[in-house]
Amino acid sequence: MRWFRHLALAMVAVLFCGCGMGNLSRNLSDAILNQNDPEIVRLGAPAYLLLIDSFIAGDPSDERMLRAGAGLYSVYTAVFVADAERALRLARRAEVYGERALCERRKSLCGLKQHPYEDYSVLLQDLGKRDVPALYAFAVSWLLAIKANSSDWNALADLPKVEAALTRLVELDEGYERGSAHLYLGILKTVRPPALGGKPEEGRQHFERALVLSEGKDLGVKVEYARNYARLLYDRELHDRLLQEVLAADSDQPGYVLLNTLAKEQARKLLANADTYF
Repeated sequence: MRWFRHLALAMVAVLFCGCGMGNLSRNLSDAILNQNDPEIVRLGAPAYLLLIDSFIAGDPSDERMLRAGAGLYSVYTAVFVADAERALRLARRAEVYGERALCERRKSLCGLKQHPYEDYSVLLQDLGKRDVPALYAFAVSWLLAIKANSSDWNALADLPKVEAALTRLVELDEGYERGSAHLYLGILKTVRPPALGGKPEEGRQHFERALVLSEGKDLGVKVEYARNYARLLYDRELHDRLLQEVLAADSDQPGYVLLNTLAKEQARKLLANADTYF
């Protein structure tokens, strides 16, 4: 499920913003997003994992720093960690930071995950637009942790709760993080065929909306659209068109360079095995 690379990288823009680190925070985020060599990011990220841990240890109740921790650990785990056991360990740290961030944002939401689905859904409705950054960190880090623990059916059983959180994000601010919540909902709607409860047409609508909100600059949206929707429905024409558009596009878009570099890599791989798949 390579789409988690995109999921985590979309969090980079808010890793350090608003965390009291001044221009350094914005500059670091920009440097990561505009890097066209993923290996440089891989080598540099562990230092910032330790740095963010130290900041959180110094002020465990800092919601903004907890959000940054959830984001950075999610990025590093999804993009660079291949070992399953290590990925699970790091993803769980991201998940804990995301859950704590939401708890610090609203004390009434401490322990939110443990509520039955009906009560959980009601509590989500109490959130407002100012809660979106914390809710985003909570939902995305939880989704990563579920992926890392996908062999556990109990973990997979939490996917409807994650979907509900993403749906609430869309209701509150669909444009947050360039429409990323629409992208993740599109994926969740298409990970299963219709016979097993998948809703591909709803997924297609989310993918299309994500394309609009990202202004077509985020090439990863088209890759996931092809991988999840077009392949699910065996639509070879749509699949190849989307991926060819990715390869033909200019990846040098400010704020999207790293995302687009990885998207082109994935597009080539998907096209290379298309004859086998279809």
